[in-house]
Amino acid sequence: MVENHSLAQMRSGMPRTYAFAARHAYATGYRAIRHPSLPNYIAIAAGSTLGVSDDANPSSHRLTGDNVFRQALRSRHTAKVYAESMPGRCALTSSGRYAVRHNPWAYFSAPADRAACRKYDVSATRLAADSAAGTLPNVGFVIPDVVDDAHDGTLAQADSWISRQIGTLTAGPDWRSGRLAIVVTADEDDRRSGNKVLTVVATKDQPRRVVTSPLTHYSLTGFLDDVLHVGRLRNARTAPSLARAFGLQVG
Repeated sequence: MVENHSLAQMRSGMPRTYAFAARHAYATGYRAIRHPSLPNYIAIAAGSTLGVSDDANPSSHRLTGDNVFRQALRSRHTAKVYAESMPGRCALTSSGRYAVRHNPWAYFSAPADRAACRKYDVSATRLAADSAAGTLPNVGFVIPDVVDDAHDGTLAQADSWISRQIGTLTAGPDWRSGRLAIVVTADEDDRRSGNKVLTVVATKDQPRRVVTSPLTHYSLTGFLDDVLHVGRLRNARTAPSLARAFGLQVG
């Protein structure tokens, strides 16, 4: 995830990430849902903003509805969030460079959701080991901190950090076997580009393409549900199919 930058800004300011996009596939008609940040993260995780319209902490938004993390675990799949600079598992308040508003699992407060978050919402330092071992989850979110996501830092810093994570993932057996899809997107734009953001969807054998059809974060929710072979959540049911737009077969 990148923060608060448009398609044009990301394309020009993140050359390494854009080069990866150009080698695989990216969308030019993909839009975030609204402003500010948090509603977009909730939208991806739940197929709806669930009424969230601000960036308040989980103590102000005790969400109990269904979500992709719950769907994954309920269907005997796996889910994990890798959050950079998080001080402990499933941290419910911001600390240093960690922003809880960028960690959607922390907002689902039903007992089973909270227990799962405490188990599977982990530090981003765990990503390399899981990638190397071929144990990446069926649904995974990789969340940079507020410097490396370009919120407080620069696009160059975000480009460097995200490119390193892409390098880690593409070196692992999940990528080499064709099991892994890497998605890079932004929560929202800078409020000056109609909320249009660069979104990359890449697999090892993905043919190069530029997708011009309209997509949204709800399309990403639907893609995650398709990967899990479960029913699409809320607005994802009617959102344009990301898999179809990118020509992906979800096995």
